[in-house]
Amino acid sequence: MTGAQTRSEHVFDATTEAFEKDVIEASLQTPILVDLWAEWCGPCKSLGPILEKLAGEYKGAFRLAKIDVDAEQQLAAMFGVRSIPTVVLISGGQVVDGFAGALPEGQIREFLTRHGVQPAEGGEPTAGAEAKPAETPEEAINRLQQAIAADPDRAELKLDLALALMRAGRVEPAQAELDALPANLATDARAVRLRSQLELARALAGAPSLEALRSRVQADDSDWEARDLLGVRLLIEGEAAAGLDQFIDILKRQRDWQDGQAKKRLLAAFATIDDAQLVGTYRRKMASLLF
Repeated sequence: MTGAQTRSEHVFDATTEAFEKDVIEASLQTPILVDLWAEWCGPCKSLGPILEKLAGEYKGAFRLAKIDVDAEQQLAAMFGVRSIPTVVLISGGQVVDGFAGALPEGQIREFLTRHGVQPAEGGEPTAGAEAKPAETPEEAINRLQQAIAADPDRAELKLDLALALMRAGRVEPAQAELDALPANLATDARAVRLRSQLELARALAGAPSLEALRSRVQADDSDWEARDLLGVRLLIEGEAAAGLDQFIDILKRQRDWQDGQAKKRLLAAFATIDDAQLVGTYRRKMASLLF
């Protein structure tokens, strides 16, 4: 099988052979919600119809990629699946977020809204199923803490909590939750991404302001510490290309500074940036300087 098996206009079966084209590349244009399921999985049978219903209602605002983990074991391994159903949102060529278990429809709508996925024109929810206001990070933290208290053995909830803490800017608690994850979740794509986000956020503890760092670099373009922190600040504040330029400049002119920290910063940044095209461009720049 070399392409997606289309179930409907907005739902398709993803395969290992066509995953790069049908999911990763396609997500550069439209978010892809990946549903990892199996025929023998009871909760999958309740979650699947909800996801397919929403895909129809949202009329192209996202596409639903169905992955049978028994038929596509390589893809299941790539996602580090330990329990099903597992749902992952991919946008811009990157894993953005996800959840495990059969959530109710309202929480799935909140999940989509939180990541900017709204029903397309003409695809408003049906009567009685209006989307609730987007869940704030603090509301997510409270909800997840209650869920963990009720079911402490569901380790995936602890990863969700770590992600919510990071969205709320609570770096140390997020790090503590991440460090406490079991080994099978520590390598989950979302955990890897969070680890890189935390690494960058910790670098700014006690760091000067953006303007102060710009002034230092203008005064001395070989102030590697200022360039490094400026790059991190720019990344955190949404100026990804400008931030990456700072690390590339250090790598070009002083590649061994702080035991090759510029390369480490670039790798951490690549794991957090959603723009696959931008990441690809700067990966090539980094490679041209290293090899």
